[in-house]
Parts: sequence; C-alpha cells; structure tokens
Amino acid sequence: MDLKDLLKLDRSPLFVIAGPCVIESSDLCMQIATHVKNVCDELGLAYIFKASFDKANRSSNASFRGPGLQDGLVVLERIKRELGVPVLTDVHESDHPAIAARVVDIVQVPAFLARQTDLLIACGQSGAAVNVKKGQFMSPNEMGNAVEKIRSTGNQKIMLTERGTFFGYNRLVNDFTGIPVMKSFGCPVVFDVTHSTQQPAGLGNQSGGNPQYSPMLARAAVAAGVDGLFLECHPDPKQAKSDAATMLNLNDVKPLLSACKQIAELRKNW
Repeated sequence: MDLKDLLKLDRSPLFVIAGPCVIESSDLCMQIATHVKNVCDELGLAYIFKASFDKANRSSNASFRGPGLQDGLVVLERIKRELGVPVLTDVHESDHPAIAARVVDIVQVPAFLARQTDLLIACGQSGAAVNVKKGQFMSPNEMGNAVEKIRSTGNQKIMLTERGTFFGYNRLVNDFTGIPVMKSFGCPVVFDVTHSTQQPAGLGNQSGGNPQYSPMLARAAVAAGVDGLFLECHPDPKQAKSDAATMLNLNDVKPLLSACKQIAELRKNW
C-alpha cells in the first residue's frame, strides 16, 4: 500500500487501523490481522495492522504491558512480511520512533503524550508516517500545534485521531464538530471506535467501557467526515490482556465496517 495515497484527505471509501491493544503473542496477532485483512479485502477497504509493544500508561502497575520494543518489533515484522499490510505501533519515549521505524510504517503518539514536543519531533524525524491521538485534555484546535511540531522536521505524513474528551463523570464524550476542525490542518482524521467508549480507570485498577456503543459512534463519525477508523478487536475480548472492557469481538468487525462503508459511499453525494 502506498502511504501517500492512504494519507490523502477524503480518501474513498475509508481506511481501517485495527488489531489488538497490546501484543499478547505472535500467533494471536496473526489470527487477528488475517481475519481483519480478509474483511477489508472483501469490502474494498485499505487495512493497517496495529498493536502495541508496550502499554506504558496502564492504570495499575500490575497490568500486562507487552513484550517490549525489540520482541514486539519481531512480531510486527512478521505481520508485515507474511500478510503484506502496513503496521502501526505506539511509541512513548524519544528514542523509540527511530528504532520502531526500521519495521513499522506508522508510529503512533498516545493521547496522553500529544503535547510532548521531543516525542513529536522524534516521530517526525523517524521518516515514518505519524498518527497523533488527540489528548483527552486538548481541544481540536490545539492539535494544530502537534501537526506543526512534526512538520517542522519536514515530515508531511501525518494523521490525527479523535478518541474522546474528558467530561467530568468518568467517561469520554465525542465532539464530532472537532473532526472538520482537525481536517482543516490538512491531515486525514481517524476516529477511534473502541477507546471512545472507555471509562478511564472506571474499574478502579483498570479502565471500564461501553463497547455496545461502538457501532453507533463509528457510524456517526463516518457521517461526520472521518477518513479512517481505528478499532481494537480480539477473538475473546474478556480474556484480552489490555482494554478488555472496550475490545470488539472479531465477529463484530465485518458488520461494523460494512455499515460504515455504506455511509462513506453515501457521504460522497452529500
């Protein structure tokens, strides 16, 4: 896949970023990636596999974080090589992007780090495409600053992801008027379907969630003009080692994407 084409604004019909929250095992990642790729191929949607080698912002110190950078990149390289799909992973520290970019096509800045100048600059300098998740504490307009920090390195391969805003009662709320605001910066905008249903630390030592609202939020986001969808999925969500409360079952991926594609096709005529 040509990332230059993928990163075009108003790409038709949609691109999809999907996978498990964290790398649990190589075989599980392959199972998930193969399933979602087959769905996307059938629907004519571009697909990017995502998984994190480390979840450095877990609610509890006892939570599973992942295999780490080096072992995680081995898994991501396998997915990329055997399935022929682009891959994306989170980075948390300024030395991560250059190392990760040896394998991955897109480095992702987590929402809590969306204002970290050194990390954003390092992502831009890596040469990989950069996906910045909008901080729950940031307005859509403020994301323009993140874009400019990355562009200062000469890197123009940038996308922004909406994943909800803190609203004061232990849940996230989505403001869909922020989508055209962020698109005005000249970057594709992605909607994070599953994290948007999160209840941060809602279970005390881990986040809760309301995944039953994911399809409705995804449809609304596509109608509002997003270019891509981000979602986390698992063959047995209750057993997922990270973000189990918001994870989609693999069997729910095709119906959701099929409905969203139909809306994206209709949107072209609006």
